[in-house]
Amino acid sequence: MISAYDGYPSGPPLAGHIEIGSGNNKGIQQEKMSNQDTEEPRRVGLLRSSGLVSLLTMLSRILGLVRDMVIANFFGAGAGADVFFLAFKIPNFFRRLFAEGAFSQAFVPVLTEYRELKSSTDVRDLVNKVSGTLGTTLLFITILGVLGASVVVSVFAAGFVYNGEFEKIALATEMLRLTFPYLFFISMTAFVGAVLNSAGKFGPPAFTPVLLNVCLIGSAIFLRPLLEVPVMSLAWAVLLAGIAQLCFLLPFVAREGLFPRPQLGFKDEGVKRILTLMVPAMFGVSVGQINLLLDTVLASFLETGSLSWLYYSDRLLELPLALFGITIATVILPGLSREHATGSAVEFSNTLNWALRMVLAIGVPSSIALIILSEELITTLFFMGEMTERDVEMAALSLKAYGVGLLGHMIVKVMAPGYFSRQDTKTPVKYGIIALTSNMVLNLILVWYLKHAGLALATSLSAFINAGLLWYGLKKSGVLLVDDGWVRFFLQVVFANTILCMMLIFFVPSLSVWFELGFWHRVGLMLLVSGIGVGVYCISLLLTGFRFRQMLK
Repeated sequence: MISAYDGYPSGPPLAGHIEIGSGNNKGIQQEKMSNQDTEEPRRVGLLRSSGLVSLLTMLSRILGLVRDMVIANFFGAGAGADVFFLAFKIPNFFRRLFAEGAFSQAFVPVLTEYRELKSSTDVRDLVNKVSGTLGTTLLFITILGVLGASVVVSVFAAGFVYNGEFEKIALATEMLRLTFPYLFFISMTAFVGAVLNSAGKFGPPAFTPVLLNVCLIGSAIFLRPLLEVPVMSLAWAVLLAGIAQLCFLLPFVAREGLFPRPQLGFKDEGVKRILTLMVPAMFGVSVGQINLLLDTVLASFLETGSLSWLYYSDRLLELPLALFGITIATVILPGLSREHATGSAVEFSNTLNWALRMVLAIGVPSSIALIILSEELITTLFFMGEMTERDVEMAALSLKAYGVGLLGHMIVKVMAPGYFSRQDTKTPVKYGIIALTSNMVLNLILVWYLKHAGLALATSLSAFINAGLLWYGLKKSGVLLVDDGWVRFFLQVVFANTILCMMLIFFVPSLSVWFELGFWHRVGLMLLVSGIGVGVYCISLLLTGFRFRQMLK
């Protein structure tokens, strides 16, 4: 007799799981009937949660673009901007490594299991011990980062040292001492947000990035003129934002009766399970971030402006990735964890298929838009103040390269929960090592020919390698079942995107027109092009028989 969940990391399969080959057709039929009764409300819940998170993420991303426009206007792509992007990227990398990436993927499934199978006292005890253990670890790392800021900068910006750019090194060290504590505050914010997500509260955590953008915009406008080194205003903004984000979420978690009262719990069973899952997941889920950090190290050897060009183009990549890919992944993780804990294999596969279809329907046209409209997008948003036409051209090259890999990044985001919800962190690590190795090799090859754009292209190609391996692993293990509707869906998406490509290539004005327009005229024209593009794409899908209501169900 083979259990559908043999190999469950924490022990034998849970009660109520499906037995394959047991001959209990009645039990299987009853589960199917139960699935039909609960499927529609659960889908509606997923859609509603996705919509709320998407709306708040859209608000955050719009403010993020405003933030980057303000930075581009005041600092352009010069040495000061390069140094800030470096000083911010280092703690941001560790934040995604500890918080949004590995920690959330390990913590949410365990906390969800506690909610389903244990008492409220056990749940509160787990929250308290995780908060104390995580907080102590992060505080120790933060102190090391602040004290060793010069060493950290020398490692992550080796090009500055090699080129003898000592002024950049000194400024980056001073900035990093302000930005590194952001790691502690934003990681604890992510912990509180994960607690809220496990309780089905997605709104407040999705709103917290807005505070970062507000702090950066306000500091660039109001604090910048008061400082001897104006760009330092951005570093102060990062520190203030981390404090504000954590303070914002605490009242919401208190309403859930789960306000953390930190306790050390390294020997606690639940904490040990989370740490066991987290350590390999730190690598597996953060492959994309490690790739971007490698880009930063190599870009520090290139001409001044390379770090800024990569940053501005990466910001446009992050918009659809966060709005759709990360949003869908965030929403499905608790559901997948519940479905695994209760042995709902059919629903588990259906949720993954739904997420993949959503990603393809949205990710492919988004990728096409980033590639074809790269110059126009960069010009619309960042061509002002200290930003030059050459900066636009250079940033557009890396945006094209990043755009190629958008779909790969989005697939990784929605495939990874298929492993972490089952508390399988070893498989993504294995695939992540392959993808990271590929990225390193591609970086060294492409940077010689394409400079900073080669670094972006290497990241994109490695994302597809990672996505393909994750998809293959789920399919091979029988967790992801491919249904018959995929062939028709694929042809529909191909047809609609072909029409979209033709529209963008033949009807969008030339770049010289965009340079001549003022800012608000460029924004208006881009909104018009985007609106027409969305309309053309949706109509093309409808002509193939695609039904949006059926897709949402």
